[in-house]
Amino acid sequence: MTRHHFDDSKNPILTKLPHDCIPTLEIDCDINFTSLDDTRFPLLGTHLPYTCLPQSIIDSKCKIIYICREPKDTFVSTWHYTKKLEETISQFKDNPITLEQEIEWFLEGKSAYGPYWDHVSEYRKASKDHHGMNEIFFLKYEDLRNDTMSYVKKLAEFMGKPFSKEEEDQFVPEKIVATCEFGNLSNLEVNKSGSHNPKSGIKVNNNAFFRKGEIGDWKNLLSEDMAKSIDNITKEKFQSLIWD
Repeated sequence: MTRHHFDDSKNPILTKLPHDCIPTLEIDCDINFTSLDDTRFPLLGTHLPYTCLPQSIIDSKCKIIYICREPKDTFVSTWHYTKKLEETISQFKDNPITLEQEIEWFLEGKSAYGPYWDHVSEYRKASKDHHGMNEIFFLKYEDLRNDTMSYVKKLAEFMGKPFSKEEEDQFVPEKIVATCEFGNLSNLEVNKSGSHNPKSGIKVNNNAFFRKGEIGDWKNLLSEDMAKSIDNITKEKFQSLIWD
């Protein structure tokens, strides 16, 4: 969306945490978004469930990109992020959360932004309801990870910014993928040091947002029974939306 405004050396993502490049709806809600230069930063991020989005967003028919992840890997990612928070937040240090407690809450739907399965299902249903209007792009992290180039091109087209023949010839899509590749981002100095300070008042070290980015890492943490419990709910809730 911003590739025409920055050359390779001045790309903000090279010197800023990705979370600091794009305002977050529920955290940066005091920003006067109408005063922003929409041609340079036309994006917002959010973790809100679809049913919690302001009606003005739904009515605006703005483009929505929703990325979901395999439930077991989602849980493991959340668990490791929580442990990183324990390092900087005193109340967590004094009362560390056990893996058993965290997975019990997850299975009961007690997550920061509501039950995981409801969260995914709502956006999946909305994407189908709005299919003919081309408003919601629903994709899986695993697909994006396995076929990144293809999805970058699909996303550019979905947002109304398809790559031109000239850009294709100049390998612009490849450069974007290389810049945003997980290994490259996690090795940038800004993402290895420093901290993210959202208006919620919680200080989070930048490196907490980067761990492995791998598919199937849940096998290194979850027991067979834990994995089976998540799989059982996934099959029940998703039915046609199941990760093998």
